[in-house]
Amino acid sequence: MRIEIDLGRQRLLLLEDIKVMAEYSISTASRGAGELRGSECTPRGRHRICARIGEGCPENTVFRGRCPTGETYAPELAERELERDWILTRILWLSGLEAGKNRHGEVDTRQRYIYIHGTPDEVPMGTPGSHGCIRMRNADLLTLFPQVLVGDEVLIRE
Repeated sequence: MRIEIDLGRQRLLLLEDIKVMAEYSISTASRGAGELRGSECTPRGRHRICARIGEGCPENTVFRGRCPTGETYAPELAERELERDWILTRILWLSGLEAGKNRHGEVDTRQRYIYIHGTPDEVPMGTPGSHGCIRMRNADLLTLFPQVLVGDEVLIRE
């Protein structure tokens, strides 16, 4: 399996060879595409999944630093922390494969902590809005997660 992320269309495709197995609406960086550390942009190019995090956790599990916090996301929790960038349900941590473009130094996707992750249901999909990561609906991520493995490729393109 492999994943293709189309930044222009705000879509994630799950592919087996050349066959599209699933397609999801996503939300990538509000600042557009870019690789530099601190840019809050979504990095382009070839990546791989370097970690799958959250298997077995309930839907809406809240993560901080890739660890469950013990919280379950609810609107009441969000009202107390209005500025929090919620990482929910599952995490697919990405690592760049292209030295100098998205790997090593100031452009290292993994060191930037770029994930495919769940987000609150009220967050709009199909329009950029993240701080660099690829946001998905929790239900969609729960469908995608068991179909991909560590090492599977992820292509992010404009």
